[in-house]
Amino acid sequence: MAGLTLDTGALIALERGERRMRARLLVAEEQGELVTVPAVVIGEWWRGGAGRQRGILEAVDVEPVSELLGKLAGEALAALPGATVVDALVMASAAQRGDVVYTSDFEDLDRLHAHFRGVHKVLRV
Repeated sequence: MAGLTLDTGALIALERGERRMRARLLVAEEQGELVTVPAVVIGEWWRGGAGRQRGILEAVDVEPVSELLGKLAGEALAALPGATVVDALVMASAAQRGDVVYTSDFEDLDRLHAHFRGVHKVLRV
């Protein structure tokens, strides 16, 4: 079963209480799916730790950026100029597990999907 990897836009959607993302997170929890957020995404999203932000972090697995993830992301950036480091790290992270990626930046991550075939699918938040 594919887990979920969330990018910054998905965390923002959760923080704003958007129904679709909240419902998907609840289903993941009920089904025992792993929900992963690469640590670099936290850097784009975190702005001081309001209550809702802390609750979201308690519901996900924050993945540190390893040397391997950094190299995989760098290779993607060499192959697909114009992508961001954070987007490439999100996709590299998800590809390791065959996850579904939730993003508000669908076009960029979908373009990276060509490089990260291990990602199950990319879905718009």
